[in-house]
Amino acid sequence: MFDLPTAGSTCAMATTQKVPLTRRALIARINRRLKHDDQALRCCRSNSRWWRELGDFYIVDINRNIINDVSVDPTEFGRELGVLHPFEEVGA
Repeated sequence: MFDLPTAGSTCAMATTQKVPLTRRALIARINRRLKHDDQALRCCRSNSRWWRELGDFYIVDINRNIINDVSVDPTEFGRELGVLHPFEEVGA
């Protein structure tokens, strides 16, 4: 019926190609996860007067209206939260 690969046979192994994910989709995933803690990941514009202090991305507590974390890397933070899987990579 089906031929199973043996130890000496050559079969196509799973490739290590990663699934592309846009930065916008990653931010949406992060914000869905943070919504349960009443937080949100925000983007600071580069021409803003607060950019040097906040960085490109920062986390805001929505209820208290305070900044919880600054200079957040969405890719690393997404991996910490578990919303970015090992087989996914963030594109441009």
